[in-house]
Amino acid sequence: MNRELLMLVEAISREKNVERDVVLGAVELALAQATKKLYSGEVDIRVALDRDSGNYETFRRWLVVPDDAGLQNPDAEELLMDARDRVPDVEVGEHIEEGIESVPIGRIGAMAAKQVILQKIRDAEREMLLSDFMSRGEKIFTGTVKRMDKGDLIVESGRVEGRLRRGEMIPKENLRSGDRVRAMIMEVDLTLRGAPIILSRSAPEFMIELFRHEVPEIEQGLLEIKSCARDPGSRAKIAVLSHDRRVDPIGTCVGVRGTRVNAVTNELAGERVDIVLWSEDPAQFVIGALAPANVSSIVVDEEKHAMDVVVDEENLAIAIGRGGQNVRLASDLTGWKINIMDAAESAQKQADETDTARKLFMEKLDVDQEIADILIEEGFNTLEEVAYVPLQEMLEIESFDEETVTELRARAKDVLLTLEIAREDSVESVSQDLRDLEGMTPELIAKLAEGGIHTRDDLADLAIDELTELTGQPEDDAKALIMKAREHWFAGQE
Repeated sequence: MNRELLMLVEAISREKNVERDVVLGAVELALAQATKKLYSGEVDIRVALDRDSGNYETFRRWLVVPDDAGLQNPDAEELLMDARDRVPDVEVGEHIEEGIESVPIGRIGAMAAKQVILQKIRDAEREMLLSDFMSRGEKIFTGTVKRMDKGDLIVESGRVEGRLRRGEMIPKENLRSGDRVRAMIMEVDLTLRGAPIILSRSAPEFMIELFRHEVPEIEQGLLEIKSCARDPGSRAKIAVLSHDRRVDPIGTCVGVRGTRVNAVTNELAGERVDIVLWSEDPAQFVIGALAPANVSSIVVDEEKHAMDVVVDEENLAIAIGRGGQNVRLASDLTGWKINIMDAAESAQKQADETDTARKLFMEKLDVDQEIADILIEEGFNTLEEVAYVPLQEMLEIESFDEETVTELRARAKDVLLTLEIAREDSVESVSQDLRDLEGMTPELIAKLAEGGIHTRDDLADLAIDELTELTGQPEDDAKALIMKAREHWFAGQE
């Protein structure tokens, strides 16, 4: 019987083009499952089949668990202290085994064994097909919509299936069974049954890959798409850079009479694409990204990674776009926070910032308005700048002599030292439960302390806009932190 078993394994292996060890593993699993049916509890059975002779042994196994963990499944677990009575050097996480009588092959439920073996073979075939598909290195999955599965589309390419989730489809796009579709391969999740390849038609990477297919110069390395931002199905922006002065990056991506960009647009349900010239200069990059709006002036705030962009009244609506779409895409494309304003708003903001800096210098440095205004006119806005810019730079201010400069720097350093001591005292008063909160950093703790937030409950009581104002965090991060702080309020509640 054992020799016949090996002959059957060889035949199945050749017929299904599956490795012999995979089929033997399926036989071991079938034997183990048949043995389990002889027991009433959830036992763990292992079958070891000799690959040469076809003989096999059967073992019952127990997982070794810590003594303080307790037994969740007494039929298949053993406490460490009891396990060591049987195997002195066994450790937690290992198994102890006991040989038991093997089930004769002739008594195996034929249908059950067959199902297990065939399922294992199907799994192996599926993995081989998937491995072969992925080895091609393709980034775009081209296939036919096969069916719907809980709102997702299952797309078939040959014998390989991909899953296009509802959230990764282009809004208002109506795809039906039998439709030809292309999508970006985002990941492969082998835990998913049937369709392990996760697809997307809304990801920025999909647009980049479509341009790569349509524009040979990208594949040749003459052009590079640096970034992409999309509002799927509506509008998108891509930033391109030429590595060859003879190649016009925008014109090359557009193509003769728009053939190349139109091919991408047609694939993406009419999504309009703005092609922007990438620049190492962030301000120039943002100006290009806001096209077709014309920018009057721009102020860069490196510390906040933000820019104030001034446009005239005629360009205000264009710069912002319908529903804020244009400025939002420009911000995503460049990675900078962009604040659009007209000339009047810009002037008011500058006046407010000047007034704030003037009050700071007059109060903290104990100087009159004239000296404060001179500092502001020379580009000084903070105490740190007064205290630590190179001495020679301040000596170049015509209105100040060396004695004045030295005194101003000394006063600024004294004030900063006093503020730092006060800040440290404030931080020390922050409770340990707030310090231990997940996501808390030393910088965040300092900002909260400066704002009078010293306990977890203080943080939990804040509104999201209050926290963002205190810390400068993105709204989503602030919301998550507040919800984390409130968790202990609901502990123990269903």
